[in-house]
Amino acid sequence: MVIETERLLLRPFLESDAADVFEYLAEPMVNCFACMKLDSLEEARAEMKKRAEETEYYFAVMLKDTGKVIGEINAFPEHAEPHDQNEDSPLDTFSPCWMLNQAYHGKGYAYEAVHAFFDYLFREKDARRIYTYTEDYNISCQYLCEKLGMRREGLFMEFVSFINNPDGTPRYENTYQYAILKREWN
Repeated sequence: MVIETERLLLRPFLESDAADVFEYLAEPMVNCFACMKLDSLEEARAEMKKRAEETEYYFAVMLKDTGKVIGEINAFPEHAEPHDQNEDSPLDTFSPCWMLNQAYHGKGYAYEAVHAFFDYLFREKDARRIYTYTEDYNISCQYLCEKLGMRREGLFMEFVSFINNPDGTPRYENTYQYAILKREWN
């Protein structure tokens, strides 16, 4: 599956994407991506082998004119009610994550990629609801969510910890939740 925009292709990862992905995962900008940190190009190559197997919900964000991978976006279907694992319960809810190489911030690429991905989820994957989380200090992500038409649904104080403080105790983050429904997208 490939999603095309004016300047981007959202496509499955290839093993050859390792160097581009290592550029932004060697030092993830936001703490929530700390667990994705890559320590070497070899680690990045191994990660690309794993990612290359997912072709429906996990995409590299690539510049059409140069072929450079500048980020990634993914979301996997969830039950509307997390406690309802009945096989007949619809998988119509998605919680996307996206990340761009910092060198490509401020150029509208994130909006272009996320907008196209949301459209794909609503139109092709029959999403009913899309929600996402962002840290209270990630103002650019909050702005992007609002530009996409998402509404802020709440602030979770000291919601989750991705990293530790210098003394080894967990550093808890305040996290906003944003969401949009299919009928709001249309």
